[in-house]
Amino acid sequence: MRLTAPWLIHPGTLAVFDALAGHNAWFVGGCVRDGLLDQPVDDIDIATDARPETVMECAKAAGLRVVPTGIDHGTVTVVALDKPHEITTLRLDIETFGRHATVAFSTDIAEDAARRDFTINALYATREGAVIDPNGHGLADLQARLVRFIGAPAQRIEEDYLRILRFFRFHAWYADPEGGLDADGLAACAAHVDGLAGIATERVTTEVMKLLAAPDSAPSVAAMAQSGVLQAILPGASARLLTILSGLEPDANPIRRLAALSEAPDLRLSRAEATQHALYRAEMEAGTAAGELGYRHGSDKARDILLLRAALFEQPVDPDAITAAETGAAAVFPVKAADLMPALDGPALGQRLRALEQAWIDSGFTLSRAALLEL
Repeated sequence: MRLTAPWLIHPGTLAVFDALAGHNAWFVGGCVRDGLLDQPVDDIDIATDARPETVMECAKAAGLRVVPTGIDHGTVTVVALDKPHEITTLRLDIETFGRHATVAFSTDIAEDAARRDFTINALYATREGAVIDPNGHGLADLQARLVRFIGAPAQRIEEDYLRILRFFRFHAWYADPEGGLDADGLAACAAHVDGLAGIATERVTTEVMKLLAAPDSAPSVAAMAQSGVLQAILPGASARLLTILSGLEPDANPIRRLAALSEAPDLRLSRAEATQHALYRAEMEAGTAAGELGYRHGSDKARDILLLRAALFEQPVDPDAITAAETGAAAVFPVKAADLMPALDGPALGQRLRALEQAWIDSGFTLSRAALLEL
């Protein structure tokens, strides 16, 4: 099989391969996987049999910028024409300690492939795009839309328990929603749920948010719930509301989906994300009218809240409510503080402004400035 994609012939990428002339080098991992699926590729990973110090020497000799991003593990980043390329020497695991491992450099592409997580991530391609599948299952699994661990699933998981979450995240993005989870892998995830307790919250958060950003994350989240993984990372979470929500959504929104899953997720969200999540949870069951939602929070957030309400009450989304929210988002309150001064000032001024604003909202944003000032 041959891979064809514009990034294969990017001048910067060709310059990197030219710099490594005399050594074997291959595209590897996500760029090959996504290229075969005709999906966008941003990150270019390259595997080579050259040692990291040799990679650095070759790149510098070619006038390319080198950043020793992970040189202890055999990885350097080479920047050519402003395009970064992460280049890693072929490796063999000697001993593993969860996320960390003692590795030895290798010249055997099969040994390098054997230490990776999933078969669909252990695909390589030559400079010309000829695809190599050292494990013999990656291409078939990619075509079948199956996420499967390389080798014994339990061993792969014990090397890094975060692979449990990656298993479901890759299912959400690349697999058949109905049958794309390998049964042995799913059983191994369920059996090793306790290992997730030792994973840093930041790493869990990253995986959860990437999973929830998939076009349809509901089947993967349902499988997580079935295996006990969902409850381990989001206690009290339920996949039911997310499953209903997925049938209503026009697009993917991780925070909206997280609000459907959990009331108070123990994740490391940004301040903006946490505020948005709290808003969605508060308004899901509140009686705030659609127009006011749009006026106070903007049309996008209002639409998200209306979607969550529809899922919560298992009803279709009301198009009139969406229109009302958009109307509210575009409305501009016509009364200013100066219109009430000097008759009012201080707390009385603020109180009166809020009362007039609410009357204006309740009128469907129809009361004019003159009508409001007469109240």
